[in-house]
Amino acid sequence: MFEHLRACPPDPILGISVLYAADSNPAKIDVGVGVYRDATGATPIMESVLQAQALLAATQTSKSYLPTAGNAAFNRAITELVLGLDHVAVREDRAVTLQTPGGCGALRLAADLIHTANAKALVAVSRPTWSHHHALIGGAGVSIIEYPYYDHGTHTLLYASMLEALEQLPSGSVVLLQPSCHNPTGADLTPVQWHEIGALLLRRGLVPLLDLAYQGLGEGLLTDVYAVHHLASILPEVLITVSCSKNFGLYRERTGAVIYVGRSPADKHAIHTQLMTLARRLYSMAPDHGAAIVGTLWEQAALRQLWMAELEAMRRRVHSLRQHLAAQLKEASPLTDFEFIAKQSGMFSLLGLTQPQVEALRVHHHVYCAPDSRINVAGLNEESVARLAAAIAAVVRSP
Repeated sequence: MFEHLRACPPDPILGISVLYAADSNPAKIDVGVGVYRDATGATPIMESVLQAQALLAATQTSKSYLPTAGNAAFNRAITELVLGLDHVAVREDRAVTLQTPGGCGALRLAADLIHTANAKALVAVSRPTWSHHHALIGGAGVSIIEYPYYDHGTHTLLYASMLEALEQLPSGSVVLLQPSCHNPTGADLTPVQWHEIGALLLRRGLVPLLDLAYQGLGEGLLTDVYAVHHLASILPEVLITVSCSKNFGLYRERTGAVIYVGRSPADKHAIHTQLMTLARRLYSMAPDHGAAIVGTLWEQAALRQLWMAELEAMRRRVHSLRQHLAAQLKEASPLTDFEFIAKQSGMFSLLGLTQPQVEALRVHHHVYCAPDSRINVAGLNEESVARLAAAIAAVVRSP
């Protein structure tokens, strides 16, 4: 039955990790996979998470299945974290949150909901976007198209072209947008631009799918959800997918959520039942451990404040690394403008290198980044910044 199947090509990001692991050079640099690392190169467990985990271990009395909707304390925490208890959609009981296996599970569940509502619906994603968006959303059977977003040459947003493309979408289409810390570019929309896009979505009858994977790592917890708050207050329907991998450091716990904001409590209830039915078919119920940690942490005021302080320290460190890398590149490669790195937000930036230059980074300088030259700034430390800048300058100078 399966003999005709052939090996799949390696994942473009995870394949880089394999090559990195096989490299014996002690000075190698991994800026490929998007995980936060501290100054020692480790991906630490946050102290707030450790304390919540210890409290959970001391008080949890069962490992029985969760309901299909997931951990109730976690769902309440995510609703408050993303929307806030004072948001009009929460006050009017028009928003519902359902726990999922990571942000990836949230994206796939949202895509299945879109396909259930309209099998012919179009989902528009930015060009470029996170490479796995196509697989996760397209895997649900919906059609994907792209809209212009970023100019690789000038390292600026193609905002006018983006608006023009969105204007041409059929009514009822879904637009995937990243509220902050755009992956892979690091280039975010301004509040004024979000207001203009919101007006366009409302006028054209388009539904936003907001992929929120880095809340708190851009400009701050509240600033990073500015677009979410605004769009959910003016549009009749909004889908939001949430990941706790980065801001809680729960990468391997696969902790995420999907939030639906509808026109009325009745709409919210109907979509909640649809999401639970789809979740039951996909994975039955989400894993509890990561969600229970977040729920426990959020309910303890001291732990919540500790988590916020830790997250802010992480955000400031990434911001500082951006400034440091831009300065080092200016010194090492004065004829090439890398100032965009300092101006962008979040963990990622696109260097704008060619594939041969990316290959040269790996072969000659032991630097491992994504094939499109996306780097994870959060994978650096003070010592590796200078070596990375020297390596980039060397490949840029080469003919």
